[in-house]
Amino acid sequence: MFVKIYKIFTQQCVTKYGFCSRIKADISPENKDKTGISKGEFIMKKNWKKIMLPAVIAVCILLVAAAIIFFLSRAFVGMEGKVRSAWRVDAGELLGKDETNEVEVCHAALESDLTVLQLVPFEVEEEGFTYYDEGVQERLFASLESMKNSRAGQWKAQTPLTFLNPFGTAANGLYFYFETDMATQVSYTIHVEDPSISDFTRTAREAGGESYTKKHEFQMIGLVPGYTNHVTMTMRGKWGNVRQKVSFMIEMPKTHSGYPTRLSYTDGQSVSELSDGLYVLMRTNGYLGYGFFFDNEGIMRYEMVLEGFGLDRILFSDGDMITCVSSRKLAKISPLGMAERVYPLGEYELHHDICFGPEGTVLALVNKDGSETIEDVVIEVDLNTGAVSELIDYSVLMSDYCRSETYPVPLTSEFFWQAGKWDWLHINTLQYLEESDSLIISSRETSAVIKTEKVHSEPEVAWLLGDPAFWEGTAYEDRCLAPEGDFVFQYGQHSVEYAGAGNEQGVYYLSLFNNNYWANSSRDYEPVLDDSVCRSLYGSEEDRSQVYIYKVDENSGTFSLEKSFPVPYSSIVSNAALSGNDGNWVVNSGVANVFGEYDAEGALIRQFDYDCTMQGYRTFKHDFKEFWFQ
Repeated sequence: MFVKIYKIFTQQCVTKYGFCSRIKADISPENKDKTGISKGEFIMKKNWKKIMLPAVIAVCILLVAAAIIFFLSRAFVGMEGKVRSAWRVDAGELLGKDETNEVEVCHAALESDLTVLQLVPFEVEEEGFTYYDEGVQERLFASLESMKNSRAGQWKAQTPLTFLNPFGTAANGLYFYFETDMATQVSYTIHVEDPSISDFTRTAREAGGESYTKKHEFQMIGLVPGYTNHVTMTMRGKWGNVRQKVSFMIEMPKTHSGYPTRLSYTDGQSVSELSDGLYVLMRTNGYLGYGFFFDNEGIMRYEMVLEGFGLDRILFSDGDMITCVSSRKLAKISPLGMAERVYPLGEYELHHDICFGPEGTVLALVNKDGSETIEDVVIEVDLNTGAVSELIDYSVLMSDYCRSETYPVPLTSEFFWQAGKWDWLHINTLQYLEESDSLIISSRETSAVIKTEKVHSEPEVAWLLGDPAFWEGTAYEDRCLAPEGDFVFQYGQHSVEYAGAGNEQGVYYLSLFNNNYWANSSRDYEPVLDDSVCRSLYGSEEDRSQVYIYKVDENSGTFSLEKSFPVPYSSIVSNAALSGNDGNWVVNSGVANVFGEYDAEGALIRQFDYDCTMQGYRTFKHDFKEFWFQ
């Protein structure tokens, strides 16, 4: 970038002042005057004064601009580590106080046929408050239980106990509790007076997990922020007979984040059906501290409120959701929106990914406070005890490469906002294979997929998948899988996923988002690249990223490209993941600010545009069955 600016500046000087051509024409001896000064030298001195002042000004402007860009970029990246300082929302009229649990009971500030309540902790405006605190969550739960029990048997479908966002984690989540005379199952349809928005119908999953029950407790998902929602709840018996219907109106507040309620979209050429579920926008820059859930028409159906950072991935365990809720916390969240367990990570800061480890654990990619290097540590979190342990520090495991071949990011790098940071590996995905106690990671900085074996005993690098030329002359030259077939290697890849077993042991498939972008900021290495590989952060209209599916054969030490299809170009971030049962793909091109759903052959079904600052990290799609829905 700076080199380009310098070239433009010098070209403008030559064009404006004709400096070089004038000196060449006038510096000859015959042009000297009586003082011995040639006309050329006189013109040179005269033009030198004309050039120096604007040149100095231009250099100063360039340096100031570069400094501003650098510090703004650093500040922008630093936003991921910030935590929410303002939790209070307009909760409407105060109805009373639960002194035992230190919770205010308010009438929610919205219009509805129902009496909708809201719970507000006494200390919600105090410095350091967060809903992602187990003590706060337990008090809210106790207050809610107290109200349930205060009128046991009197909460009916037409007069339910209803709370808006009772646990502070779901801006437009509506909690219900009521009882029916017979065991029934509850389904609901949400309708808004907008012909371009289709009705949203789901069967509620009860908090206790029963399909049919007399006591109903669930969180209603799908109410559209900023709209008047007309809801019809239908209670059916085990034989499918309708036992009761209840309708009501509720005017939902606008989004807490200010994020648009509707995404624009364009349809592709594929006639395949979109898979069932909700698209989840994760770590949308400019809106950190939220997770956004959209239906197949791009209508927001859920706005998740976090402490900071953003969702990297959602894991489901025993009917609960496990995800990132700030840069230093994971949480286990119930279908009702209660953060039942919160897992502080202490000296570790999250980045990029989490996955399940051995039973009862979650693995996470982190930075370690005080470490020389960044984005190269994996930790393990025990979901039962909350204990955090360091599993692998790759700067130690791969020290032969890290210490001898790499250096901190220079200011002249494409990733200049990381200047001074030693980002030699930059892990952005991890997948744990329990049967072999191995870990597959994606390293953006080396454009390689790396498998580590015996991660809980004596970790060792088993193989590396990517351009073998990158590793020539290093300690890992002999660990590279050999490519089979003619294809362009992946560069800057993200979102490497285990995509299924092959026809024999040691053979399996990996899918990934091939950013198709070459950049390396930590090593003196210049590759030989195919013309299709891009070197620009923003690319051109012709540039494309791809979804790749590799076949890995550990028995022969080879890999081959089994399938690929092009998607909008994104130099960094982004992901591709399977969705539904028909082989559809959901693909997020983060720098392009679009995500799309593609059929099994890679043809676009529908593409959505979304708002963000610079880039959105990931988009997944989940059906949320056995969580919010039956």
